[in-house]
Amino acid sequence: MHIHFVGIGGIGISALAKHFLVSGEKVTGSDLAENEIIDELKERGAEITKEHFKENISKEVDLVVYSPAVPKNNIELKRARKLDLSIKSYPRALGDLTDNFFTIAVSGTHGKSTTTAMAALVLIEGGLDPTVIVGTKLKEFGNSNYRRGESNYLLIEADEWSGSLLNYRPDIIILTNLELEHVDYYKDFNQLIKTFNRYLNNLKGSGPVIINGECPNLNKLELDENVVKFSKSERHAENLKNNISVPGKHNLENALAAYKLGKVLNIQEKQIIEALSSYKGAWRRFEEKEVTVSGRSHKLVLDYAHHPTELEVTLETARGKFSDQKITAIFQPHQHQRSLHLSDQFIEVFKKSTVDRLWVTDIYSVPGREREEIKKKISSKKLVKAADTPGVSYIEGDIKEIGEKIINNLQKGEVIVIIGAGDIYKLENSLKGPSI
Repeated sequence: MHIHFVGIGGIGISALAKHFLVSGEKVTGSDLAENEIIDELKERGAEITKEHFKENISKEVDLVVYSPAVPKNNIELKRARKLDLSIKSYPRALGDLTDNFFTIAVSGTHGKSTTTAMAALVLIEGGLDPTVIVGTKLKEFGNSNYRRGESNYLLIEADEWSGSLLNYRPDIIILTNLELEHVDYYKDFNQLIKTFNRYLNNLKGSGPVIINGECPNLNKLELDENVVKFSKSERHAENLKNNISVPGKHNLENALAAYKLGKVLNIQEKQIIEALSSYKGAWRRFEEKEVTVSGRSHKLVLDYAHHPTELEVTLETARGKFSDQKITAIFQPHQHQRSLHLSDQFIEVFKKSTVDRLWVTDIYSVPGREREEIKKKISSKKLVKAADTPGVSYIEGDIKEIGEKIINNLQKGEVIVIIGAGDIYKLENSLKGPSI
């Protein structure tokens, strides 16, 4: 079978491409970007072209899978429709896969990737050997977002953007929390609730649904009696807190979700604790590194936070982890519509900032998904001005220029925290100066 992926470099769709490669199928693809994910796919045998060309699509292609971020008028999709080929979005193609496995889906506004990663380690330690599709890269998977298992267990990260999770038919659902997000798709919180209720109806059997008992918004869902709740007040929570190495109360909640899954699947307590204690974190999820800047070593943290709640948690976790050190955080807001809709929340987070300096860059604009009238209404300058808080300032320039400003202002032993879901992670390379 020949499968062509349009937008193959995305963090979700690339994992599905790897699944088909490992299954022995022919995989081709195209993407506008070049990154480590595409490099890995090429190493695994995928044929990938930079840019999209109609010549990539022929009658020999059995299935075209496209990222939801790809515009409907994409030249390859138009060609595929003209040739009357089978075309599926990434969520729909993954949904088809869930029919063939005992599927465990991790959903929620925050913590999906980390909870999926922790749950994967629990299942592996418990001998269940799952296939895993996760929205981040894990060291335990050879710095990949995919793991091939030999059992009938499939563990997936089920994202709510564009209603993607409505394509999945899981046997067990984990719900980490619920807040209004993806405001380019969800008009209001009520629409989000309706979507999640429809998702819950996709359960193949009776569940269970594992939920965060401390999230009041989850109690607004139409839940039946087969609900398993987790909470930081449970007796085993303190033991977990002492055993996991990743910081922050949010990671304790993520670990508790994975713990409950292990219990539901009859995995031994000792194995669950051992698996969770072995987790060392994921790519851009409070990922700690060392970076040499102008000959001096600094602690560097990379985090994917882009929602106000996530930003606040990241800043608080940094202050708690590095309580005696000066901290400079650089935050890149993600998408103008999100920044506008959640502007009041972002301003409050800026006002409560616990770090010494919080520099806010220009808003990252996602190609093809931003409306010009929205862009004119909001900017990082406006958000920072509205916050009017000492230590919080707007920083102008591209990645290289921002890197130079940080280098010129950095003090000995200072911690650098880079936050955002856009291209701000590239700042790491701009900070690396010559060693003395």
